[in-house]
Amino acid sequence: MGNTRRHQLQREHHPDNIARRLDKSPTPSHLSDAVLGAIDGCITTFAIVSGAFGAGFSPVVVLVMGVANLLADGVSMAVSNYEAVNAQKSEVELARRTEEQHIQLVPEGETEEIRQIFARKGFSGESLENIVGTVTANRSLWIETMLREEYGLSDIPPNPVASAWWTFVSFVAVGMVPLLPFLFSKLSMPRQFLLSTVLAALVFFLIGLVKGWVHRSSLMRAGMRTFALGIFAAAVAYFVGKLLGALV
Repeated sequence: MGNTRRHQLQREHHPDNIARRLDKSPTPSHLSDAVLGAIDGCITTFAIVSGAFGAGFSPVVVLVMGVANLLADGVSMAVSNYEAVNAQKSEVELARRTEEQHIQLVPEGETEEIRQIFARKGFSGESLENIVGTVTANRSLWIETMLREEYGLSDIPPNPVASAWWTFVSFVAVGMVPLLPFLFSKLSMPRQFLLSTVLAALVFFLIGLVKGWVHRSSLMRAGMRTFALGIFAAAVAYFVGKLLGALV
């Protein structure tokens, strides 16, 4: 296993393969948008199912409330994520304009910033001056270096529309899962709720597994963590619905 992995890495790090990877324009990852939408969609919908069941509502009411909330909250989450990513994009654009103006008005000061940035990385003497000369000779490279090193901003441009889309799709697709048992009217309400609980728990666990796989962490730990968070949110909704049902 170790030798196979080493050979694979050696092929990936062949000069030609490295050049092909670096030639590709970097694109933002939307995994976090999809995971956020999936978790929130499942938690939100199952919370409604739990609350409605705890309050003693009929399956039809549960289904109507669940679907209505699913679509409304899905749009709301997509819009919120769009605005958040768009604000991030505006922040990057503002910082870029600021650096362009600074380089134009006080190039000596901006050059000194580059010098100190790389001096803190351990460069000195002729090597440091060569780096400073190379960076400041290319206006685009100069600006991108300042954005990354001074502001801590990524040079991968955010895409608000794509982020909103992935959030909405994952929210609706995964959030629909806890509602599926209520489409089968022949099942009793307790059985519908039991199946919904099992499906929601499975979804929570699978989302955790995906997160663990992507981040190369413990799959079981990641799955159980997301499972526990989802079930806790659903339990709160169930007991609130039970309490309100008893009061009303």
